[in-house]
Amino acid sequence: MADAPVLPIKFDSTSNGEFVPPTLSQREQQINALAQDTLDTNARHLGLSRRQFLLTSSAAAATLLCANQVNAAHGLTGGFYALASDSGVETGLADQTLQGDEFIFDIQGHFVDPNGRWLNSVPDGARPFSGLPNAACGLADAPGERSYLQCLGPEQFLKDVFMDSDTQMMVLSFVPSRRESEPLTIEEADATRQIVESLDGDHRLLLHGRVNPNQDGDLQGMDELAERWKVSAWKTYTQWGPSGQGFYLDDDVGLAFIENARRLGVNNICIHKGIPFGAQSYEHSLCTDIGRVAKRFPDVNFIIYHSGFDPQVTETAYAPDANKAGVDSLVTSLLENGIAPNSNVYAELGSTWRFVMRHPEQAAHLLGKLLKYVGHDNVLWGTDSIWYGSPQDQIQAFRAFQISEAFQQQHGYPALTAELKRKVFGLNATVPYKVDTPKISAQLQRDNIARSRANYANNPQPHFQTYGPKTRREFLNLMRWEQQG
Repeated sequence: MADAPVLPIKFDSTSNGEFVPPTLSQREQQINALAQDTLDTNARHLGLSRRQFLLTSSAAAATLLCANQVNAAHGLTGGFYALASDSGVETGLADQTLQGDEFIFDIQGHFVDPNGRWLNSVPDGARPFSGLPNAACGLADAPGERSYLQCLGPEQFLKDVFMDSDTQMMVLSFVPSRRESEPLTIEEADATRQIVESLDGDHRLLLHGRVNPNQDGDLQGMDELAERWKVSAWKTYTQWGPSGQGFYLDDDVGLAFIENARRLGVNNICIHKGIPFGAQSYEHSLCTDIGRVAKRFPDVNFIIYHSGFDPQVTETAYAPDANKAGVDSLVTSLLENGIAPNSNVYAELGSTWRFVMRHPEQAAHLLGKLLKYVGHDNVLWGTDSIWYGSPQDQIQAFRAFQISEAFQQQHGYPALTAELKRKVFGLNATVPYKVDTPKISAQLQRDNIARSRANYANNPQPHFQTYGPKTRREFLNLMRWEQQG
């Protein structure tokens, strides 16, 4: 069966490769089916081809309005997309909500080096990540057995992030792996930063240094990451280990890691929490240790990637006596250790927002809890792109999303004001990452990337595709290759 035409807001099953792609519910399938029909109808009404209509903000608005309609029919009204009813055909109305001038600083981006030395460890005939791009970019047509990897490489990364979305800055992150089989090394990440620098955009891309302290060589390599590569933060996976066993940040190896970070003066520690790797060391995917180390090291910023979110856990209002999984694991750890909102623990939204934006009440509870317990100043924007293609649909959906007044009153959640969204989109992250916002904003307006983006806007070519695995089979194939690597 042929794939359905693309939608500008991607309510699909794609994962970032760290969790099994979800099976879409009947409600979610109804949203997509209604949106397909509505886009065709609205395009005809405006005398446009479907492709022409997809390039307007009304197409995104129409998709979100379809989500509202189906969700309301299922009794899900705790969260919704606040759009004028005619914005699906009136581009001016859609622009009022879906366009913006926020400073957007995405602190979780990814790509795979298509020519990296990691390929030396791939078995003959293996096609790592072959199920991911789905020929979504023209680069896949280049000669070579693994040319499809170009769709996850730096050229496509720059287009998806800086041309096809409103993202202005990004932190390039890493995946957990053995040192000899990293799909992206710090050298290759820095090469991409140099590509950006060649476009006079050296201020646009920051780097993580990946450290798993339970792996030989990683603690010893921190000096080079800080001194040679000038990393802005450390990225670690407490659930991961070369033997399959994870660690807590207040275990001996975790404490050695934190002390090393402090010695080197890079006090941002980004920790993957939530999105468990199956049954592997599950307890270390929980946020149990976060409050403990935050209390012990008040001078260190602990940035919780994915906010502890678990795709298998339905997010509801926080209850002190409930099962402490998902985001509640983080909230509980903060409360038990007396970590006040807006302290030294931050919650990042990569993959998390993308997953819940099609579940309006989960989205309302998740955002509401993070803003209430982690703090209005400490919720940070991240998208986990380019696994989800261009992050523009995530940006548009967040611009439109609102927590219902009923949920605000019942649970003490804040309204998602334009000011609060600006903070989440980027202003909050400037504090731990020490970004001079006025200086950076001035540079952003006049660099070559800004000029390229303005020229590209005259003839945009977004693809509206995703790259991550979309089925359980694609996910298992990816896991099988990683185990071989």
